[in-house]
Amino acid sequence: MAVRRKFKLKPNAIILLKRVGIVLGILLAIFLFYRHNINELKKLGYSEKASNTILFKFKKSYVMDIGKNKTLNAAFESKDYKEKNIDNYSKIKYQNHKHLIKHINLLLKKGYHNKDISLILAHGTDNDVEEFIKHKKIRYIEEFFTIDCAKINNYDRYIAYSDETGEDEETVVVSVNLDMDKEPYKEPLKIRKYNKYVLVTKHRQLMKSYKPKLVNIDKKYALDSKQKSVKEAKDAFIKMYKAAKKKGYEIYINSSYRSYEEQEKICNTYSSLYGQSYIEKYVAKPGYSEHQTGLVFDIASKKNKIFAESKEYKWMQENAYKYGFIQRYPKGYEEITGFRAEQWHYRYVGKKIAKYIYDHKITYDEYYIRFLDK
Repeated sequence: MAVRRKFKLKPNAIILLKRVGIVLGILLAIFLFYRHNINELKKLGYSEKASNTILFKFKKSYVMDIGKNKTLNAAFESKDYKEKNIDNYSKIKYQNHKHLIKHINLLLKKGYHNKDISLILAHGTDNDVEEFIKHKKIRYIEEFFTIDCAKINNYDRYIAYSDETGEDEETVVVSVNLDMDKEPYKEPLKIRKYNKYVLVTKHRQLMKSYKPKLVNIDKKYALDSKQKSVKEAKDAFIKMYKAAKKKGYEIYINSSYRSYEEQEKICNTYSSLYGQSYIEKYVAKPGYSEHQTGLVFDIASKKNKIFAESKEYKWMQENAYKYGFIQRYPKGYEEITGFRAEQWHYRYVGKKIAKYIYDHKITYDEYYIRFLDK
């Protein structure tokens, strides 16, 4: 019968195992402590990467005192982080820019204060800021950039237009953003993204190939059966037509969608009759006509050939906004719109925007620049 032997560690081995156990225990405690701190920072709103850097740089207490701060988070995530600028980071408003921290460092180096930097970052893209940094330091940055729709890449143009016209800062910003400091039809912005809010002017050109999704308009509501438009605009017009008729007013669509080629033919016809100067002053060139969007109707009265003198026109002035329409080229705003007053030209923009424009007595150009031009 075999005899079993008990396994017995030597004293040195026991000591070694105890030491290994202690080391492992310490490492586990350190890891748990580390994870606890990381989790605290993550609950506060910092990323894993930022939290690691915060702990490595012994800045946890500082961060806990500051609280959640998106710019600080970006700083601790960035290879451009500079210890000397940490207080600045926490006071500068965050923007989702790729080189945010690098640009903050450079702007601080140029002598800008935190408030100025927040304004600069808020009024341009990452690339815009990159270019702006090359500009010599501007002493009174708030002159234009406290205006929400100001753009840092337009600063020199704001200054030039202000000197030329003497207008107030807000008027200057809106005017330059509308390219009113440039010659009409020269170096236009090519519109490549389309939606129902698109702004078409003598400085903003639709592509020749652009054609919206169109639906036919019943002859009941139009001059003839050839009229077409975007469905949303057509449906809104029908509601407006019915509301007007209930009150005894009869409106109809005289003209709606026109393609680039159709606008070209119109220009050629008028040019041969009245000369090119007539086109420049009164007729939109191909690509610059809102009719190409399918969102515009030239409205007429069934009772009066001169729409501006009709009761229907008066009713439209007071009620069109309720159905999402605005008079696109109102009298007295020719300098802003670039076109003479057209009492018959109505643009569909939706009820919310139409009501704002009606209440504040502004043009769609101004509304677009202030609220939609991103």
